[in-house]
Amino acid sequence: MAGQQKDLYEILGVERSASQEEIKKAYRKMAKKYHPDVYKGADAEERFKEINAAYEILSDDQKRAAYDRYGTTDPNFGNFGGFGGFGGSTGGFGSIDDILNAMFGGAGASGFSSYGSSSRQSAGPIKGENISKTIDISFMDAIHGKTVQIPVDYDAPCEHCSGTGSENGKLKTCPNCHGSGVSVETVQTFFGQMRQESVCPECGGSGRVPEENCHVCHGDGFTRKHTELSVKIPQGIQSGARVRVAGKGLHGYNGGPSGDLHLTINVLPDKEFKRVGNDIYYTMPVQAVDAILGKTTEVPTVFGKEELTLPAGTQPDQRFRMKGKGVRTDHGTGDQFVTVKIEIPKKISETERELYEQIRGNQNSAPESPLDKIKGFFQKGNE
Repeated sequence: MAGQQKDLYEILGVERSASQEEIKKAYRKMAKKYHPDVYKGADAEERFKEINAAYEILSDDQKRAAYDRYGTTDPNFGNFGGFGGFGGSTGGFGSIDDILNAMFGGAGASGFSSYGSSSRQSAGPIKGENISKTIDISFMDAIHGKTVQIPVDYDAPCEHCSGTGSENGKLKTCPNCHGSGVSVETVQTFFGQMRQESVCPECGGSGRVPEENCHVCHGDGFTRKHTELSVKIPQGIQSGARVRVAGKGLHGYNGGPSGDLHLTINVLPDKEFKRVGNDIYYTMPVQAVDAILGKTTEVPTVFGKEELTLPAGTQPDQRFRMKGKGVRTDHGTGDQFVTVKIEIPKKISETERELYEQIRGNQNSAPESPLDKIKGFFQKGNE
């Protein structure tokens, strides 16, 4: 590899202190993301080679130790013994081909092997790529659950050719891979000359192509469809949660199933209620006289109005718990917490002023408590 080499840890997106299990997980994620049959960027092949090369070293304890010590992957520098190809040790996690086969359905997809090896594996079914979409739902729909209509575009088998891609239904051996379903390319890497195998781009790994391309799908076998999907949003769903709709992603390869549609839920805020976990928080305005004397009042909840008794002498910002009046999910039910906000009137009537003046003037004239006096004055005024 010419020029300055990229850091192998950066290629896999892991820290230098990463464990072998973390390296393996990172490799699986990166290899799947940048697989040439999935990632369509111009640099797909080069990135995939880098990812495989990085894993080949970092998954082997001896090679990793040498790399950490010398900071290079040059097999002629330091003790990097055993770089003869990708068929060697991978730190007890199996070969790269094994991992790729597990991820891509046995496709041997763009895997590497030592040059001259006679090992060949025809491409197997490959699942199509998933599609992600974000949808907004109201706060109350998230609480109660709802079936929503989602407009989507997805790949469906071509009706004209029944998914064969052929105008007359006839297929022939693929001239590119000669029926093997696999394209083979010899490439030069810093490990030496390697053989790269990938799913044949002409036939998608099936080994056969249409004699004459279907005039509707142009030989692809699939057409883009638009539809409205009815998707059930479960009650109690949180913002950021995902709902999976099977089979509504991009079409698969070589008989593989279509990918899935992943809906990310964005719950819109509510003007009155706030959700924390499965609990609901609500701020209730209360008149000063009701806080002083106490009162049983109706309080809004996410499931309708419920009675709440405020004791005499309720204080500003005092919080009351309404058990079981929060969000209901399969994993339990939350509570509602009501915070009291005492409202002080800006304008009062002459009668009210006289009552307040009497309270203030008699605060020190009676042995009873100020609260009892206040309650007495208001009760007398209401008689």
